[in-house]
Amino acid sequence: MDRIDRRILQELQRDGRLSNTELADRVGLTPSPCLRRVRHLEETGVIRGYRALLDGAAVGRGFEAFVTVVMRYEDHDTVAEFERQVAGMPEVVEAHRLFGDPDFLLRVAVADLAAYERFYSETLSGLPGVAQVTSHVAMKAVKPDTGLPVVP
Repeated sequence: MDRIDRRILQELQRDGRLSNTELADRVGLTPSPCLRRVRHLEETGVIRGYRALLDGAAVGRGFEAFVTVVMRYEDHDTVAEFERQVAGMPEVVEAHRLFGDPDFLLRVAVADLAAYERFYSETLSGLPGVAQVTSHVAMKAVKPDTGLPVVP
């Protein structure tokens, strides 16, 4: 990956809806070689996809909580079942397995506090192998996701 590929990645992270012509202009290429480079970055998996960033409140998911989970049982089958169930929950918009304690970090997006309380009580706390669930509600987003830094 060279300097131009990195510049393409920076520009697409800022605005994934750029036309190929505008992208080419921003990175100092003509449209044809720029498109070839973008397609190569897509085919090799450097660019995994494109999506719109949504306003949670506007789509009924305005309440977010970061949830840490400590497992009581960490055998392979229990952890695999926990991960399978979490992966299928639309309320869980992000999930990570961690080293040490806690074992998992989840980002949960629901309509409001009452919806979160129901999800916590009726779903999260009953998952297989769970010993402890702790909720962390953010006061504000100081630095929202701005994409990965790409060194030129």
